Amino acid sequence: METAISCYLCVTGLVAYTFATTSGSSVPPLYASQVSVELTTFCVFGMLVSIATTKGSLMSVTTSTRNDASSAMHQYVQEDDLQQSPVRKRQMRTHRRSMMGRTLLVTPPLVLALLLLISWYWSTSTGHVSALFLPTPGDTLASLIDGLGSGMYLRDALVVTVQESVFGFLLAVAVALPLGYGLVKSRLLSATVQPYLSAVQAIPALVIAPFIVLWLGYGLVPNMVICMLVVLFPIVINTILGLQTIEPAFIDAARVEGASGWSLFAHIEFPLALPALLAAVRTGFTLSITGAVVAEFVSGGSKGLGSLVMQGLQQYNTPMMFATIIVLAVLAALYYGSTWLLVKLAEIIY
Repeated sequence: METAISCYLCVTGLVAYTFATTSGSSVPPLYASQVSVELTTFCVFGMLVSIATTKGSLMSVTTSTRNDASSAMHQYVQEDDLQQSPVRKRQMRTHRRSMMGRTLLVTPPLVLALLLLISWYWSTSTGHVSALFLPTPGDTLASLIDGLGSGMYLRDALVVTVQESVFGFLLAVAVALPLGYGLVKSRLLSATVQPYLSAVQAIPALVIAPFIVLWLGYGLVPNMVICMLVVLFPIVINTILGLQTIEPAFIDAARVEGASGWSLFAHIEFPLALPALLAAVRTGFTLSITGAVVAEFVSGGSKGLGSLVMQGLQQYNTPMMFATIIVLAVLAALYYGSTWLLVKLAEIIY
């Protein structure tokens, strides 16, 4: 609007100047020229102002447009957050539950251990239990530190017990898994072997161990065999149960597709029986420590954690006996933890 008015005044001034200079008007040309110049200057100034005003309005329109776009984007983000809020709430809830589950897994054992330690300290410090039968926690800790410092536990005992338990467990797995599979697949083998297997399990290992030592002598090999006998039966039973609980429909469907022999075992039977096999491995690996200690009790050697327990019993050194039991408990926990890693590896593969 301002631009149009300025243009109109400019044109009017120019027309007046032309009329004054070309016609015989009584208005002096110099005066008309001055008036025309002033009108033209005013018009040009008005045009500049109008242009500046127009630019300002355009800038304000652009700024308002940007603000509107920013507001619309912010509103869209808020709506998107509102739409995703149930998912985020669910994720937060799942995270809290996992944290609570981990806390519940760790807290109760620690609380129980603390209660047992307090009861142990109270019963020994007040004199309710004689130190000959139950040493104080301080004496047990001192004996444990002395044994670790002198290398009695690590070099002379722990290494021997680990070798016996690991090799005995591996020998038991090598015998138990094929034997359990054969007992499931062959009725003749099951009818022939299973009665003797049950009879051997019914006989305590402490009774069989002296015969093993008498036949094989002293050393690592008879202790491995005794450990194998202790671990063998649980692995065989879990293997049989794992294979027998497979749905026959899966086996029949695999045979229809042409699977047989090794392919049937590798792709159908083994993956479906894997939970029971892993349970057998976890139980057997932890139980192998018991087999190694029993073998050391019977063989009467001077090496191994079982031999240290027998030495402490003969010397009435109950702090050393309890310190050795603590080492055995830690070793069993490490064995069980390693089998947990095996379970996680199986979950990743299968």
